[in-house]
Amino acid sequence: MTPQDVESLFTRHDGSYGFARWGRPISPVVFGVEDATLEIVKGALEAVATLVGHQMAETDPELGSNLMIFFFREWEELLEVPDLERLIPDLTALVGRLQKADATQYRGFRFDNDGSIQAAFVFLRMNEAMSQIPAEALALGEAVQTIVTWGPKAFADTSPLAVVPDSGATVLRPEIAAVIAAAYDRMMPVAAEDASHALRLFARLRLD
Repeated sequence: MTPQDVESLFTRHDGSYGFARWGRPISPVVFGVEDATLEIVKGALEAVATLVGHQMAETDPELGSNLMIFFFREWEELLEVPDLERLIPDLTALVGRLQKADATQYRGFRFDNDGSIQAAFVFLRMNEAMSQIPAEALALGEAVQTIVTWGPKAFADTSPLAVVPDSGATVLRPEIAAVIAAAYDRMMPVAAEDASHALRLFARLRLD
């Protein structure tokens, strides 16, 4: 992995650089799944949080839950969720765009004054293709993609996950794990908009 590879992970559509990590403990809530799947999702979140040394919490004192994950069949179901419009501005328009694009997932973030992640919202439309993905892989993938704000092309060509040939287990790719761990180094800022941040990340990568 080169400094340019790291920079590309946090490059926006317009070519600018943007990074943020959680500043407050993560308090997740999951909707639309059975208890067994709920435990898998929360386990994946805890595993990634443990990797980077970040805290989980039962509740956020300000928001209650600050990471909301919704599983559903059709986008219009979101319009029936009470008070969701208050959390997601222009929810109706967003749902319309996602329907038109035949999207299967969406992630939105809110930020604190210091630029760190305040809250995240994950929407997963479980069509036939999505339903074929093992719950463990889906949960780990979402945990990875919400632990920091990645650029839109970060995983467009290559998944952040890999399958261990011998066991068939789904794991986080070592280089992505290294980037996340470096991002949560206590000497690193909680947010950055200068590409020099990628050089600092690269200098902290431990790929051994």
